[in-house]
Amino acid sequence: MNQWEIGTYTFPGIGGHPAVIVSHPLRAERKETVEVLLCTTLRAGHTPGAHEVVLNGADGLDWSTLCRCDLIYSIPRHDLTALRGKVSLARQREIIRKIIASHGWV
Repeated sequence: MNQWEIGTYTFPGIGGHPAVIVSHPLRAERKETVEVLLCTTLRAGHTPGAHEVVLNGADGLDWSTLCRCDLIYSIPRHDLTALRGKVSLARQREIIRKIIASHGWV
């Protein structure tokens, strides 16, 4: 398991969705708990918010998907399944910017 990989996680009260691993690489490789971002399908007519990044086939997903950068979830690594792909470098940078901005760390 590596930073920026996209797996599937069943978020409590939300259900199974793509999840982007944002933990430090050493945590992602070795620790039992990792940090992820929730991703959901981009619905027609929805404009991505200031805290969202659109992922797609270039990232290993089957359709346009919103990565929500305003909430970081801590989950057991063994609950993350079905690795789907990896976030492209350009979108990694965008996600980092949006995490910082949405948490007021600017």
